[in-house]
Amino acid sequence: MPNIVVVGGGFGGMELARALHHQIPSGYQLVLISENSYTTFNPLLSEAVGASIFPEHVVAPIREVLDARECSRFIMGRVRDVDAERRTVLCHTLAGLMLVPYEQLVLAFGNRAHNDFIPGMAEHSFPLKTVGDAMEIRNQVLRRLAQIELETDIVVRRALGHFVVIGGGFSGVEVAGELVDCLAGIRRYYPRVQKDEVRVTVVHGGAHLLPELLPALGVAAEHSLRRRGVDVRLQTRASEVRAGDVCLGDGELLAARTVVCTIGTRPNTLAEHLAARLKLNLERGRIVVAGDMSVPSLPGMWALGDCALVPNALDGKPSPPTAQFAVRQARHLALNLRRHIAGKKTADFNYRARGMIATVGHMKGVAQVRGLPLSGLPAWLLWRAYYLSQMPTLRRKLRISVEWAWEMFFPADITHLQFKRSKDQ
Repeated sequence: MPNIVVVGGGFGGMELARALHHQIPSGYQLVLISENSYTTFNPLLSEAVGASIFPEHVVAPIREVLDARECSRFIMGRVRDVDAERRTVLCHTLAGLMLVPYEQLVLAFGNRAHNDFIPGMAEHSFPLKTVGDAMEIRNQVLRRLAQIELETDIVVRRALGHFVVIGGGFSGVEVAGELVDCLAGIRRYYPRVQKDEVRVTVVHGGAHLLPELLPALGVAAEHSLRRRGVDVRLQTRASEVRAGDVCLGDGELLAARTVVCTIGTRPNTLAEHLAARLKLNLERGRIVVAGDMSVPSLPGMWALGDCALVPNALDGKPSPPTAQFAVRQARHLALNLRRHIAGKKTADFNYRARGMIATVGHMKGVAQVRGLPLSGLPAWLLWRAYYLSQMPTLRRKLRISVEWAWEMFFPADITHLQFKRSKDQ
């Protein structure tokens, strides 16, 4: 039975597998390969940082999301190589190396964090790409508050309580808003920590926050953060990150023991390997594909999502690497795969974004819907309604709804989770 193999369990890969449930040609088998047994709902990572929801609810098991009818086979493994001539995928699984044959191969493995382009950033900052990153940042906040209570040196106390966020895009603004609200809510449990000893700073190189949105919305987000005590540094770049401070481009030093990096991505190592081995064309670290998402000169190979540079037929420009576009690309590619297998002409991808939304902390947000600006509580409610509708499985939707209702009336959870075996304690 010929295989349609999808590599990657992110937004694009999962949506493609779901779409193919209704569109896969008779006689074909769908195989999904992912190195994790779960898919991560990245828009909620900042809420996990702020303890608005439990970290485990940011992920969903792939086997639960895709039942046997939708995904004939799920393989948990890391893809090591692709043989385009023999049409096989080599992956490393729990049972060792495994060769998976394919007739059609879709690359949807995303990208990875790139936090080593600033000296010291990789060693002394926290990225925010996975649920593990979110849990580590949350634990770091709790560790720092506990340290402040025990520290007697005033200068050290202020450095311990200073949280610096590098980047003023969606992730940076959202995590800064969550951090400042979380700190305000849980400080009551640390009576020896004074209000002026904890603060959040956002360092952003642009003229306004959220450059993807209208400038007025970036200004609205800035004002919302400033009103709650966040120090927003615009047109400012970090030149170095050290163990106890952040060096800015103008020479100023920010004494801070916790730095969160929300900027910078780099190609997945698999993309770099395949580019060299199969002579794929990479641009800005993404695989260059044709308008229908096929990989030029490699029959039966396609790519979508963050790992691919997909041209949008509406304007000829590359699609932005966002979840909204990855989902639309997946649905379009499902149709193209069916057309291709049936011997019909495929269609170029074209999509006009509905809008973009960002939260700026509890009950505050900004949105741009069909070009119309929206801010404050309505934007925040729209954000929650939209992403709740996008959550996989009814069970996850119900759990998130209950947690959001709970956090409206009760403070954030302050449990510091440490996963250690009993013999290591």
